[in-house]
Amino acid sequence: MSLAERTHLHAKPPATAALRPAAAPWSVNEHPLPWLVAVILLIMPLLANGFFLIEIFGTTLILGTIALSLMFLAGYGGMVSLMQLTIAGFAGYMVGVFGVSGSANISLGWPWWLAVPMALALATAFGTLGGALAVRTEGIYTIMITLAIGAAFYYFTNQNWAIFNGHTGLNTIATPKFWSVNWRADIPFYYVTLGVAAACYFAVLYIARSPFGLALQGLRDNPRRMAALGFHVNAHRVAAYAIASLIAALAGVLQVWNYGQISPGSVAVERCIDILIIAVVGGITRPIGAYIGALIFVLLRTFALDVLVQLGLDGNRFRLLIGVGFLVIVFWSSDGLIGLWERWRRGSAPTQRSAHHG
Repeated sequence: MSLAERTHLHAKPPATAALRPAAAPWSVNEHPLPWLVAVILLIMPLLANGFFLIEIFGTTLILGTIALSLMFLAGYGGMVSLMQLTIAGFAGYMVGVFGVSGSANISLGWPWWLAVPMALALATAFGTLGGALAVRTEGIYTIMITLAIGAAFYYFTNQNWAIFNGHTGLNTIATPKFWSVNWRADIPFYYVTLGVAAACYFAVLYIARSPFGLALQGLRDNPRRMAALGFHVNAHRVAAYAIASLIAALAGVLQVWNYGQISPGSVAVERCIDILIIAVVGGITRPIGAYIGALIFVLLRTFALDVLVQLGLDGNRFRLLIGVGFLVIVFWSSDGLIGLWERWRRGSAPTQRSAHHG
């Protein structure tokens, strides 16, 4: 019996927790908000200056895509990986190593259309290998293994000079120029980032509803039962890591193009934990939650320092404000801001219906 046939036969039991994230899309007729957000994102260059376009919205889309790869693993597969930023950073380093950068003694000088596919392939292989190690454990041990991989990669890049140029990193990394367009200019780069984020978002939605995605959610809820039905548990989980690694690698390429450089600080352990915070704050069971959490995180990171200074407090404690916000959201909703929104909708629905009938 094929994978699709087995999934079709056993994906019908009612209302499992696994199927809720993938089976509750908003109806556009009832909720025009997604269309409104899409239109705003498309015309954003008309509404925002270069700073907001790239530093706020562009960075939100990049970090949100990395968090989306974590959401895919945790929300659909029950595997919390703290190495997603590491995979993105690995892809960024490979763009500098195979492409053009200020470190001519390290970079190979390949054109971007060769360097980028190589970086994506190697980063995906790197994440898949890490996933193959992580799937042999569960729960807190999975988190610790992926965190250990992230920490090991940080220290390796910091101490290796032959490939990663040590703590200096790789600078002046070239960005694409073709069709007579500088794709690092604010507006073109924003649309490239938006296009990649949209492609990854809809790909995750599609995969979640595919036989593979339904099987992955079943493995999250009851791996023993799924194994008894003939599913290869570890093979499905490793495949999920491969998909998530490709998503994170795409964001890593955009990130290195955005800043034009990458260093060990870009893949530090606290940065890895930031991705977890983003995913949890937005809502780790919904793909859109990754981008909502990223927007909140970027706004706090960008403006919290100024707000604290205006209040007469130490601006260097802006991470304390981020931590407090994280604790408040998690305390009130285990599913982040998405959970709070849905709870408010459920609570206001009876009132709205009563007013309508009255």
